[in-house]
Amino acid sequence: MKIGLFGGSFDPVHLGHVLVAQAAIEELGLDRLFFIPAAQSPFKPENKPAPNAVRLKLLRLALAGKTNCEVDDQEIRRGGISYTVDTLRDYAARFSGATLFYLIGADNVPKLNEWRAPAELARLAEFVAIPRPGGAATVFPPPFHGRALRGFPIAISSSEIRTRIKAGLPIENLVPAGVAEVIRTDRLYL
Repeated sequence: MKIGLFGGSFDPVHLGHVLVAQAAIEELGLDRLFFIPAAQSPFKPENKPAPNAVRLKLLRLALAGKTNCEVDDQEIRRGGISYTVDTLRDYAARFSGATLFYLIGADNVPKLNEWRAPAELARLAEFVAIPRPGGAATVFPPPFHGRALRGFPIAISSSEIRTRIKAGLPIENLVPAGVAEVIRTDRLYL
């Protein structure tokens, strides 16, 4: 079995995330892909994401009908700072024998050795870089091995979406329709 793990704040989830998931499923031949929203990034301690219930609701809306994608809220349930190694240990134990792929933004690849327990991370999963349009080729630092996704690089960011919402600008072509509707009706990110 091939399992993909896609961690992040997803604050909010957007079409770039959905396209990355589709590319990963196709290019890696994944059987399942789990979206794993972080409780708190260790690299962005000053950032306070939207409430957990909001991010989970928007993720579930964005993935509705996608039978090979699921939301895993274990990092939110654990609370505190989210460390990828804890999540990978859990998946290695639950899916013994499966090949694990961890999706990571290409801009974070050079920093992998700064993550908690890098040697264990490299042993537990193959890392897959998500390229940004116009970004440089991805080189994984030892002991990591990995590859870059080819398909669908798109320049959408959650921070850009939050800025557009605060400015009263439309987001309908940047997020799934159900996500846009909830953000508008619940007056999120204002």
